[in-house]
Amino acid sequence: MKKLGSLLAVCFAFILSVSAQNNIVNSLERDVPGQGKVSIHQDSRIEALIGTVYVPSGADDVKVIKSSGYRIQVYAGNNTRKAKNEAYSVASQIKEYFPELPVYTSFNPPRWLCRVGDFRSIEEADAMMRQLRTTGVFNEVSIVKEQINIPL
Repeated sequence: MKKLGSLLAVCFAFILSVSAQNNIVNSLERDVPGQGKVSIHQDSRIEALIGTVYVPSGADDVKVIKSSGYRIQVYAGNNTRKAKNEAYSVASQIKEYFPELPVYTSFNPPRWLCRVGDFRSIEEADAMMRQLRTTGVFNEVSIVKEQINIPL
């Protein structure tokens, strides 16, 4: 019986600590002995936005949340103009073959990247990677762990 009581107390303490850390402002302002105290003075509207959904610019009706997941890297070049053009060229080829698949072309120093998809599991990403390879156009593809957009 004592073990059950101790287990419940530990679980309750854990739940309280997790709920206190849900808000980044509260976790920054906590008083830690010997480490000082952070005070944040901000408009209440900023705190109201913390933890809300992210809406990308240019997409008025599309609401997404950010989560950890997987994407398929289709192209990785260097930091030249040619690599940039190739990354965007690969992106347009992806859209020809798979128009429903989201494509993300970006410069992540020191290289240009073209990644596709928003997969929650590695199995989903693997299935799409196999489809990409069967086209015969995209041979050097790999799965990468990244922040993904999950539409609401």
